[in-house]
Amino acid sequence: MLRHAAAAAAAALLVLGAASQAAVGDGASASPRCSTSHILVTVCASDQTSRPGSPGHQASASRTGSSGSPSAAKCTYTKLDPQPPADNLAMQDGKRQGGKGAVYQVYCPATARIGVVWIADGALAPAQPAIDPETVARRAVDSMKLTGPDIASPRPAGHYVVGMPMWMWVNQGPTTYGPATATAAAGGVTVAATARVSSITWTMGDGGTPVVCHGPGTRYQPSMGLADSPDCGYRYTRPSSRMPGHRYTVTATSTWTITWQVQDGAAADTGQWTETRTTTQTTAIGEAQALTS
Repeated sequence: MLRHAAAAAAAALLVLGAASQAAVGDGASASPRCSTSHILVTVCASDQTSRPGSPGHQASASRTGSSGSPSAAKCTYTKLDPQPPADNLAMQDGKRQGGKGAVYQVYCPATARIGVVWIADGALAPAQPAIDPETVARRAVDSMKLTGPDIASPRPAGHYVVGMPMWMWVNQGPTTYGPATATAAAGGVTVAATARVSSITWTMGDGGTPVVCHGPGTRYQPSMGLADSPDCGYRYTRPSSRMPGHRYTVTATSTWTITWQVQDGAAADTGQWTETRTTTQTTAIGEAQALTS
């Protein structure tokens, strides 16, 4: 559980204005990054929990693990100047808290995390960013409007026969297969995300084992004859005549792999997650007719 130290000392420094500079910390213990000027006000969090009560005292925070001993949670808070626009997530959070405060960029070297946080005037400073980069990355992915597979085969109007090889493949586009890229920003953090389909799972509607294809599939050519698809195929063992509408429902579910990276130079934060999208359609499977004399 994070325990937060007061940022009152930093708030007091703000009133000094552009005409003065002050150091947060005293003597040799002060970090060269922990200073203030008329442009930026920086507050550093040490790994000792204490409340500023004397000149030059550092604002601080600590984190206690399962063993009960504090772990390093050194984070630097830098007031953004200028402040983000009014529609920024952090500014909206500040508005909900009454609007008296400012947005700070937070950098935690121990975890290479960077983010932004609204800190009300005279409030306690948190030890970690309130806006996580992955949250910003998910906003970028939402703007991509990713969809299910664009099924090219099997076709709803196609003619397919029991026991014959069926070739499955999909059309490839940025929103149906990838790669799709987008960026999003919150406060001083900009995140770039890339999404691409890593696999497609086909459920053929006849109760058979689903087929997992690690690619878009291969387009069938007449020269292939009765060969099986080299990477994404299926053979039905019974017709669809007893199914509703005399058709099987084919479901193709794509697994999108999303990777993201913070673009700010202050931290090389990256991550990855997966999402799924589904497309369904129907297809009729008939039986081959043999002619005898």
